[in-house]
Amino acid sequence: MNTYDTGLLEKRLSGFHSSEPSIKRKIHIINSCAVTAEATSEALRRARLLKRNEPEALVVLTGCSAQVDAKIVDGAREVDLIVANSHKTEIQEIIKDFLKSDETKPKVYRSNIFRKEDLEPGGGIENLHTRSFLKVQDGCNSFCSFCVIPYARGKSRSLSVRDIIKRITELLNAGVREIVLTGIHIGDYFDDEVGADFTELVRRVLGETAVPRLRLSSFEPIEVSVDLLKLFSDERLCPHFHMSIQSASTKVLSDMKRKYSAEQVRASLEQIKAYVPQAFIGMDVIAGFPTESKSHFEESFLNLVASPWSKIHVFPYSERQGTKAALISEKVDLRERKMRARRLRELSDERLSRCAHKQLGTIKKVLLLRGATHGAQGLSRDYFSVDFSLNSSEQGASELNALAGQEVRAEIMAIRNREGREPQLLAKNLGVLQ
Repeated sequence: MNTYDTGLLEKRLSGFHSSEPSIKRKIHIINSCAVTAEATSEALRRARLLKRNEPEALVVLTGCSAQVDAKIVDGAREVDLIVANSHKTEIQEIIKDFLKSDETKPKVYRSNIFRKEDLEPGGGIENLHTRSFLKVQDGCNSFCSFCVIPYARGKSRSLSVRDIIKRITELLNAGVREIVLTGIHIGDYFDDEVGADFTELVRRVLGETAVPRLRLSSFEPIEVSVDLLKLFSDERLCPHFHMSIQSASTKVLSDMKRKYSAEQVRASLEQIKAYVPQAFIGMDVIAGFPTESKSHFEESFLNLVASPWSKIHVFPYSERQGTKAALISEKVDLRERKMRARRLRELSDERLSRCAHKQLGTIKKVLLLRGATHGAQGLSRDYFSVDFSLNSSEQGASELNALAGQEVRAEIMAIRNREGREPQLLAKNLGVLQ
């Protein structure tokens, strides 16, 4: 979501100084995250560094931290201007007025995010990105007990199918070959004008555009329907799922205010594997939620061991001011949280390594990425990182880098294990796809 929003800011602010020649100051904009307290701290550290290195520059903080962490960010001396999500669509006018007013206006622009009804269409492509993230929905109505995001993003609202189809067509005409449909809670997507839910949106995109690679972002288990899974018979729909499960213990899920059980988690993962056997399935899991006892953790761990998936993105639980979970008197010792997170990561690393080795000898369609730092690199449709440096001359790598943004056929020859990072597939280029 922040990648999309940053691309939108880039698009909206391109040419800002040339259109306002009287403004000479350099402007830094930090598009912040607030999913954890540490994310806000990181945004302020970045602001502090910018201000120390360039005292005369204007430092602007926008995004989710600017919306929900008023007590922390409003007193940050290193930030000149705070533009919360409620005012983000007006950011260029706010900056212009602020600079032309001799900085006498209040530096904080924030209002009730739940009053925000609209969702800005369009969106840009970040300069260094090969793929385009397209926000089709924003906000969330779930209010899970550990999550502050509804207060940062507001209530759920969706773009129309018509606007999404139009924007995809524009992106394809600009040379984009992979589009990722994203949102805060895409399972809530609904276009009232035509009565279309997310599954119908995907069907319309596949039917009405020539998008060569379409990827979907995060789902909850009960949101992956058989009708949606049947659409994956179209090879343009990338066989990659990211599941926001958070736990595989029914009691903990209930305390988190999630709307499904551990049995539904397992059933959903097994259903995905049945309909899309070669799918890469990633998931988010929180370790050490306040009410997660040792027995609850073991239940969750064993359910995960018995389920089909490819990778776990592990989050040790951290208290987040403004959430109901932060008020729970029960606590899991910090060392215990880290131990549980370590066990989950070890489980994930072992499973992901096995999944990677199963790719040996296969032929994949790989999108070559821009900005690769070491030789030519790409991303497979099933979300494996692919490197073409194996047995490749310097000239060959240069030729592949010149093809960045295009898709090639690749034969997987070997696996590179990288400490602290997921395995990388080493491949031989078999030619550009037409």
